[in-house]
Amino acid sequence: MNQQKKQIPMDEQIKLWEEEIHTKGYIQDEASLITAIRSLTKSEDKVKLSQTLTLAAQSRAKRNGFDSLVLEWLKTAIESDSANKKAKSLLARNQWKNKGNLFDQLVYPRIRETDNRALKKKTAEQYIDISQQFLSHAEEELDDLKGQHFDKDTESESKFNRLTGLLEKAIEETAALLKATELYEESVTGVFHTAIHYEEMQKRLHSLEEIRLLWEQEFQEDSEIEKQAESDPLAELNKMVGLESVKDRVNDFYRFLKYQQKRKELGLQTKDDQSLNMVLTGNPGTGKTSLARLLAKIYHQLGVLPREEIIEADRSQLVGAYVGQTEENVRKVVEQALGGVLFIDEAYSLKREGQTGNDYGQTAIDTLVSLMTGKEYGGKFAVILAGYPEEMRQFLDANPGLRSRFPQSNLFHLPDYSNDELLRIAEQAAQDNDYAMTEGAKLELRDRIENERVDDTFGNARTVRNLVLEAIFKKGSRQTELDDFSTYTLLEKEDFESPSNQSAERPLDRLNALVGLDTVKSEVTSLISFVRMQQLRKDKGLPAVPIQLHSVFTGNPGTGKTTVAKIYAELLKECGMLKRGHLIVSSRADFVAGYVGQTAIKTKKKIREALGGVLFIDEAYSLLGQSSGDFGKEVIDTIVDEMTRHNENLVVILAGYPAEMDLLLESNPGLRSRFKKFFHFPDYSVSDLLLIIKNYAGKYQYRISADVESFLSDKLSEADIKGNGRFATNLVDEAVQSQAYRLIDRETFEDLDEDVLYLDKQDFEAALKKIIG
Repeated sequence: MNQQKKQIPMDEQIKLWEEEIHTKGYIQDEASLITAIRSLTKSEDKVKLSQTLTLAAQSRAKRNGFDSLVLEWLKTAIESDSANKKAKSLLARNQWKNKGNLFDQLVYPRIRETDNRALKKKTAEQYIDISQQFLSHAEEELDDLKGQHFDKDTESESKFNRLTGLLEKAIEETAALLKATELYEESVTGVFHTAIHYEEMQKRLHSLEEIRLLWEQEFQEDSEIEKQAESDPLAELNKMVGLESVKDRVNDFYRFLKYQQKRKELGLQTKDDQSLNMVLTGNPGTGKTSLARLLAKIYHQLGVLPREEIIEADRSQLVGAYVGQTEENVRKVVEQALGGVLFIDEAYSLKREGQTGNDYGQTAIDTLVSLMTGKEYGGKFAVILAGYPEEMRQFLDANPGLRSRFPQSNLFHLPDYSNDELLRIAEQAAQDNDYAMTEGAKLELRDRIENERVDDTFGNARTVRNLVLEAIFKKGSRQTELDDFSTYTLLEKEDFESPSNQSAERPLDRLNALVGLDTVKSEVTSLISFVRMQQLRKDKGLPAVPIQLHSVFTGNPGTGKTTVAKIYAELLKECGMLKRGHLIVSSRADFVAGYVGQTAIKTKKKIREALGGVLFIDEAYSLLGQSSGDFGKEVIDTIVDEMTRHNENLVVILAGYPAEMDLLLESNPGLRSRFKKFFHFPDYSVSDLLLIIKNYAGKYQYRISADVESFLSDKLSEADIKGNGRFATNLVDEAVQSQAYRLIDRETFEDLDEDVLYLDKQDFEAALKKIIG
């Protein structure tokens, strides 16, 4: 059972954060820090606020470096508590990083003794101007360096002492250069010119150049470390969330390429080089494009390809519309990729089974294979193909010439991310945008992820990043009275809540409002109560009884089967059993194809549409074909397999006449075992049909008099309509049209008054004559 998290006193919490900083270097739950800052900002405890801001700065600096926000936090921490030595030390320790380009302005033009007097004078004036500007700026920087506070006997102290000494020396040398230049300018314009001032200037320039080089060395090490971290594709790959098996294989591939590289350096022969061509399979958002870009960098880093560029292409860029255009397009893209990698996403779309006529997809494949193996371009670029697993398998099997260029060892499958991995990706996406997520936000996001994970089209990391961006938009667009730091950096539970799209009337209310069907309503309500109870038991950690939701609806046409199925789907969504709660109405034509192998594909496609909801198969008995060559049995077998595969992510309702439905269920033992719930929809009585007529007409503010009701009662009792509710609504539609024709036929409209509200006997007589004859 979920229990509320115990509130820890702030003193104790600060100690826990300090321990976490000491052991890990950063605080994992950054949202709790920001929440604490928000709370402490409103309080009078400035010392604790200062401590918390300092911890937040340390944590962020570890992850993002000393950016402007870290510096702002440290400054605020010092303002809140001037005795906070830790904040002062951290601020001082990193103040030097923005001083790397201090000497950029200290660049002097070349001066020669052979120059004429006018040029010497102009150059001397430039020297004076540059020196004066530097001295003015350098004095301020020196004061800033000397004013920093830091812990004694630390690397920071040594760094500042070295920088201070170099800057003092630079100021001294620049002042001496300025003086020498001023004397030189005077000597140039005077009668007597001496070279002593020129030599003094050269001496000071040489000294300043040495100081500048020493200054740059102080910043060079950190710059190289950052540059190396940015350019290491393996490190970038290993930082990615999940994909452990892929990381292992790429690391093995990397080591093998280095091994081959070493053999070449030793002069050992390698007759058959390892293929660089790859196939990456996986569902949307699993990182195929990111991995392709990293592989391109790895190839370049190891020297197996001269460029790290990756050219991305798809069917629209390769396949032309007329003869010759496709070959030209493919050659052009390959030429762009020479020395690097050609990446083709959704490669299976180039040529799918069944594509004929003027489609040049096969031409694109043949041209690509020819260029990959020909003397002109063969071995001068790598090809990475990507797409859905099953589609890529079929695509490569259908193109053996292409498949032979991609060894089995170079096929990488990127699995779907787990919910925990997706939450980590979400946290990273939030951090990339300078947001932190509260625990409540993470729980709400987990629910959103689970609801989005319905079928193979689930976007994985792409979907999660979109949900984070949606939450950020929601945060920024919502009016709030708060205007503290957390407003701009904290994502909370309400930011991830799904937009409410519930109809004004709840599904259960709509069910109870239906005319008649008392037994059906009772059975559906009872089943939904059972479902809710099992969900509640799961939430409490208790064992739940298996729930059978697949159902058989029997009854004549127009008895409300489709209407109840729609409400049933919405009820199952409302109680958390279905993620989408939509209804897909289908019949035999949606499943059965005209030739072998296509029926199963067509059936699976329709089932994919229904995932997360209810698949309603009307007149399901029609799947039992009468001829031996009928493909209906293939539909039934496929449905049984897919029901097992998707489990609770799909509910199937079979509908039709009672006797015929029994024959269908007996045709396949697997089908019979999966349908335990039977709902019989009886024909509507005459009084039920009258009520449907009145309700449907009233929905559009039409009225029916008592005399008309009596007339309709007699006619409905005589007509052979088998209690068809659809007949009742069709009758009203025809009566409305008849009334319109009758009233519009008048010469004037002023005397209509309430006539437009009533459907008369003659309107229904005309409607009955039209429908029944």
